[in-house]
Amino acid sequence: MLAVIAERRLALELGTLDICFLVALHVRGEAAGLTSFTEAQLEDVFAQASAAVQPAADQLRRRATHSIQRLRDQRLLARVDGQGVVRTGEFALSRLATGIVQFYLEEDVLTRETLGLLTHSLQVALASVLEAARRATGPAAWQDGVVGPLRVTIAELVAGIERRQRGLDMQQEDFQGEIRRLLEADWFGAIDRCQDLLESTSATLRELNEILLRDTSVLLAVLQDIEDLAVAAGEADGEAAAHRLMDQVDRIAAWGSARQRAWSEYFQYVHRYLRDVVRLDPTRALMQRLRDQLAGAGRRFALAYAGAPPIRLLRAVAGMPDRPPVVRPRAPREREPEADAGEDPQVVLDGKVARALGAGATALSAVTGEVTAELPGPERFVEAGRVAQTVAKLARASSAIERPWVAVGDDLEIEDWAIKVSAGAIATGAAASTRATATGAATASVSSAVATSDLVTTSSAGTASVSEPQTVPDGDSQ
Repeated sequence: MLAVIAERRLALELGTLDICFLVALHVRGEAAGLTSFTEAQLEDVFAQASAAVQPAADQLRRRATHSIQRLRDQRLLARVDGQGVVRTGEFALSRLATGIVQFYLEEDVLTRETLGLLTHSLQVALASVLEAARRATGPAAWQDGVVGPLRVTIAELVAGIERRQRGLDMQQEDFQGEIRRLLEADWFGAIDRCQDLLESTSATLRELNEILLRDTSVLLAVLQDIEDLAVAAGEADGEAAAHRLMDQVDRIAAWGSARQRAWSEYFQYVHRYLRDVVRLDPTRALMQRLRDQLAGAGRRFALAYAGAPPIRLLRAVAGMPDRPPVVRPRAPREREPEADAGEDPQVVLDGKVARALGAGATALSAVTGEVTAELPGPERFVEAGRVAQTVAKLARASSAIERPWVAVGDDLEIEDWAIKVSAGAIATGAAASTRATATGAATASVSSAVATSDLVTTSSAGTASVSEPQTVPDGDSQ
C-alpha cells in the first residue's frame, strides 16, 4: 500500500484560501440543502471566501478557475454530472474534503453522555446480531443478518467512538496550551483557573475510563459469542468481521487507560510546577533574573570556594594472607564396595530367648520382660509377638483355662503362659545364637516342639494378647 502511494506521489497542498473555500462550500450546501454545485455557484462561493481572506485580490474569475482545478487534482472536488468536457458540469465535495471541513467545524469530542449513548446503541445492535447468528441456517442468512450489520452498522458506531476520542485528544492539547498561556499572561493569578481546568479534565477522563471498562467487557463478550458461532458454522467472513471489531473495542479500552495515565502524569507535573515555581516566586522576580542570566544580561555571579587537603587517617595495614590454591583432590573419591557379613535378627532373637530359658525362666512374661527390657515402648510392642513365636519354637507352653494378664514393664501387658523347657531345645537355641554371633549367618536351624502362626494379637488399648498355641498332647499339658 505504501509503495502504491509513493508511486502515485499523493500529496495535499492547501492554503488558507483553499480551506476557507471548502468550508464555505460545506456551509452553503448545508444551508441550502444542495448536493452538488454548478460552476457559477463555485465561482460565487470562491468570491465570498476571497473577500474574507484577501480583500484586495483581483481577477477573481481566473483565480477561482485555478483553485477549482487544484481542488479537483487533489480529489477534494468530484464532478458528478455526465455532460462530458464540452459543457459546464456539477461538482460535489469528496469524502476527503468533507473530513477536512468537519475537522475544523464540528467538535466531535467524547463526553460521558455521547459515550454512554454510543455504547448502549452498540449493545442493542450486537444483541440483535447475536440473535440473528443463532437463527442463521445458511450463507445468505449469515451475510444479511450478521456480516452486513457487523461491517456497516456496528463498525460505524465503533468508528464514531474512535473519532470522538481523537477530538478529545485535540481538546486536551488545547487545554495544555491554554494553561501555558494563562501562566504567561497572569502568572500567580492564573493558579485557580489552571487548577479548575486540570480538575475538570481529570474528572472527565476518569468517568470515560469507568464507562469504557464497564461496557467494553460486555461488548467483547457478545462479539466473542458471535465469533464462536461463526467458527462453528464455518463462516469465515463472520469470524473475520467479529474479530476485527474485537480489536477495535480493545483499542478503545486501551485508549481510555493510556489517556488517563498520561493526563495523571501531566496533572502531577503542573501541580508540582505551581507549587514549586509559581507560589514561591509570585512576582516572577526570580524567573526574570534567571532569564537575564541565561540571556547573558544582568549581574554576573561566581562561586568561590577554598581548597582544603583531605584529612589523612593513619591506620595499620594488615596484610592479606595468601590463600592456598584450589586444587582437585587426587585421591579416588569413590571406594569399591566391601563385603560385610550382617547378623540375622531372627537368629539373634533366638539366642536371646534361649539364654532367658536357660537362665530358668518358666513363664512367657519373664522371657518377654528379659528380652525386651532395653527396647523403647513402640518397639517392645512389636517385639513381644516375635518373642512369643520364638518361645513356641524352643519350648512347650501350657496354661489354665483362664490365662492371667501380666504386666511386662510400664506400658505392656500380655496373657501369661507356663513354659516347660527341654535341654535339647535350649542347646539348639544357644548354638544358633553362638553361630549367628560368630559368623553372621543369615539363618539358623532350630528345632521346635510347638508350631504356631499367631501368638500375639493387638488391641486398641495398646495390650498384647498371646493366643493359645497348638501343643502336642502329652501327659503334662493340655
